[in-house]
Amino acid sequence: METKSPHVIERFNEWLKESISVKLASIGVLVLLLLIPSSWLQSLMEERQYRSYEVQQEVAEKWSGRQTLSGPILRVPYTDYQTFVEDKVTKVLPRTEYAYFLPEKLEITGEVNPQILSRGIFDVVVYESQIQFKGRFNYPSFDAWDISEKDVHWHEAQLINGISDLRGIFNNLLLTLNGQELATEPGESLLPELPKSILSPVNLTEMSKEGLDFAYTIRLKGSENLQFIPIGKTTQVKVSGTWSAPSFDGAFLPATRSLSDSVFAADWQVFHYNRSYPQQSMGGFSNLNDSAFGLSLLMPIDQYQKSIRTAKYGILIIMLTFISLLLIEIMYKVRIHPFQYILIGCGLIIYYSLLLSLSEQIGFTYAYWIASVATVVLIGFYGRSFLPKSQTVWAFTGLLSLFYGFIFVITREEDYALLLGSVGLFLILGGIMFASRKIQWYKEKE
Repeated sequence: METKSPHVIERFNEWLKESISVKLASIGVLVLLLLIPSSWLQSLMEERQYRSYEVQQEVAEKWSGRQTLSGPILRVPYTDYQTFVEDKVTKVLPRTEYAYFLPEKLEITGEVNPQILSRGIFDVVVYESQIQFKGRFNYPSFDAWDISEKDVHWHEAQLINGISDLRGIFNNLLLTLNGQELATEPGESLLPELPKSILSPVNLTEMSKEGLDFAYTIRLKGSENLQFIPIGKTTQVKVSGTWSAPSFDGAFLPATRSLSDSVFAADWQVFHYNRSYPQQSMGGFSNLNDSAFGLSLLMPIDQYQKSIRTAKYGILIIMLTFISLLLIEIMYKVRIHPFQYILIGCGLIIYYSLLLSLSEQIGFTYAYWIASVATVVLIGFYGRSFLPKSQTVWAFTGLLSLFYGFIFVITREEDYALLLGSVGLFLILGGIMFASRKIQWYKEKE
């Protein structure tokens, strides 16, 4: 017994060293352990992204927020008579109500000049714009509601111009109606979807009943997004600006658009058939914002979004690297200690911290390549300490470079990321199968 026990222990230790199954299990445990710091880094990236959003909100509060413009809505008060019975006596109670009329034609022409404001390491897109409104109202008629002319307060009418953030106005708004200048004041519009508005009193008794032509120009500041509500029976919007990456969004897309590296132009045409509210209403409109459309000024590169997408492939990089090392270990009869696997895994994890910190300073693309080259060189030099031949070291570092290049292509592509990822993984799997085809996973008994 005393002579056999050391022999059994030695055989067991030798089996632990030589067993591929034990090595695979050890690598699997290491990969699971490395998922912990990987998840911490993803949380750090999300935290930095959230901080970026907070800075954007802070800048927007001081500059001006997202803007939604509605164009003029004509509000005309009238007297409504409510009949009720009290103590068996029929009584009539007069009260003031409002009717709302939308333009027959609305033309909007805007020029947007974006700029980037920096708060520390964070960038925020803001803009200044000059927007011209012109169009025509039909003279309002109450015939459809059977309201007498004498009950309509024509001299107390108002024009309502909805602007979501009044802080963005930086000119004296001059509005003309049939050539007559109207005073403009900020106020409540009594329309729930246009809580902030510019109001202009209108005495319709002095206006031509042939129609009401309006025009005004507004200079407006805003952040990231500019939208319009198509309140005209026919609404035409033309917007141009100096920005390379606008996103056209909302209920309607442009009928025509042109984009280049530095400028854009877009035209919309919306008819009253395309929206869900009528040309005139008693009591207001409940769903104006549902038909809003316009553009968002996106940052050319969102380093946080790309860094998070890259970090999601961290487990894939670790697994492919460890599988490559395992194949080298088996094919070249090299023994790689688990601690060496851990050090290489730590290098692969720290890579994402390096990527995040660099991308905040120099942008994602340069940060990706600097972090990738630094990581590959570091692991390559370390690999020389346990890999037998320089050709093996070069092959291993080449594989790492291929992996990082593959992930970079995936993060760059929005529409084809899934396709490229699937094809790439298929080819990598095929390469692993080809490289391991001659390995005898079970030793034959002699």
